[in-house]
Amino acid sequence: MSGGSGQGSIKRVRAALLAAGHEDTIQAFPAGTRTAADAAAAVGCDVAQIAKSIVFRAGGRAAVIITSGANRVDTARAAEALGVKLSRADADWVRETTGFAVGGVSPIGHLSPPLLLVDEDLLALDPIWAAAGSPSHVFRTTAADLIRMTGAPTAVVRVAAG
Repeated sequence: MSGGSGQGSIKRVRAALLAAGHEDTIQAFPAGTRTAADAAAAVGCDVAQIAKSIVFRAGGRAAVIITSGANRVDTARAAEALGVKLSRADADWVRETTGFAVGGVSPIGHLSPPLLLVDEDLLALDPIWAAAGSPSHVFRTTAADLIRMTGAPTAVVRVAAG
């Protein structure tokens, strides 16, 4: 299966943005945006404004939890919100199922529709930045636009402090 971290996956994200009526806000950062901290440094925003897509297995289907870069996902909370059992996904399975390499998983433009869930903490942030199909490309959006484009429900998914 093709379309990992190359231009094909970036084109899929661009096509998904445009099909959803969103402007093409994809930007390339040659130094890389693989982690939320890297992306925030490249973009010049707070790490919380990075919408990171964390992929889990929900049986044979991908479950993508789109969370603030400042948060860690509480798997039990996310599973409860989605009504499914979640398990860890390895990098090969992520690439095969979503069409994206780890570090470049976009919330849109997947090879097959994943289960999606958006972290409520993103609602308070504007703008937010999400991976655009490669570990060195991101796109600018808002939480409202992300929810509109994906149809994803929202939930509290962060690991509780303490």
